[in-house]
Amino acid sequence: MSQNPYVSYFVYLLASKPRGTLYIGVTNDLVRRVHEHKNQLCDGFTQRYDIHHLVWFETTESIEAAIQHEKQLKNWKRDWKIALIEKDNHLWDDLYSQIL
Repeated sequence: MSQNPYVSYFVYLLASKPRGTLYIGVTNDLVRRVHEHKNQLCDGFTQRYDIHHLVWFETTESIEAAIQHEKQLKNWKRDWKIALIEKDNHLWDDLYSQIL
């Protein structure tokens, strides 16, 4: 599959609050996708549990790499996910304003 060299893909973690309920997703437009979560435009899990704080994200160059990493993270233990977040975001700041 040919990739557009100007498109990035993102794996991201949202949280309801520090050490709260977590959600892992993939997108090619992180700003748009987090905006959708924040404004409850996404039916389902994030809307039901009020999960809208962007606490971690990673850029990949292909959708395949993003999906593979998402699947890996979903299989991680909760403590590992928390450690990943706290490695660079120990205060659980909402990173959304930093990506605007």
